[in-house]
Amino acid sequence: QVQLVESGGGLVQTGGSLRLSCAASRSILSINTMAWYRQAPGKQRELVASITSGGSTNYADSVKGRFTISRDNAKNQVYLQMNSLKPEDTAVYYCKARITIVTYWGQGTQVTVSS
Repeated sequence: QVQLVESGGGLVQTGGSLRLSCAASRSILSINTMAWYRQAPGKQRELVASITSGGSTNYADSVKGRFTISRDNAKNQVYLQMNSLKPEDTAVYYCKARITIVTYWGQGTQVTVSS
């Protein structure tokens, strides 16, 4: 079991940057894949980026080259650096961890990009 708490969201202008953090309540060393998802109003939740314990990353096409996911196993944290933000990046961003067959979600953090 793990609790996830996201932070770092806010209001930013187009072209700006934000860094999201996801703090886990326990060691993430044994959690193979951590991920960031987002959900915009009226849309389904979608994968933004994921990272394995070995450091392999995967990104949605819409954020490639702009977003960077990273993890610090010593601090039990996962980060999402978001650059060159666009209004279409506006959404609630969620951190996800999967342990065996159970999926855990944080409460989400709002990111709003103004045009």
